[in-house]
Amino acid sequence: MVSKKAKKQQDSMNSRIKLVMKSGKAILGYKHSMKSLRKGKAKMLLIASNCPHLRKSEVEYMAMLAKCQVHHYGGDNTALGTACGKLYNCSVMAITDAGDSDILTAGNEK
Repeated sequence: MVSKKAKKQQDSMNSRIKLVMKSGKAILGYKHSMKSLRKGKAKMLLIASNCPHLRKSEVEYMAMLAKCQVHHYGGDNTALGTACGKLYNCSVMAITDAGDSDILTAGNEK
């Protein structure tokens, strides 16, 4: 059973992701997210809850080297893909431009 507070946080994160997809720039997928991290373009990473542990630790390590924020998304990769408005799964998402969304400042609050 998910608490009301966790559900509300999930909904607010989903609305922020939708706003980023509409007004900003985001990169979906592990390989392209890692490329944007290496180039220093990514400002924030979202990792799905069911991302494999080895891949998750690798992404977190690269984000630490690139001084990039990391947010562990509460839903699985299907929910993250749906929040992005896509019809496929997505385990890692990199945000390069937030657009009108306040997701970069809201990612620090937990």
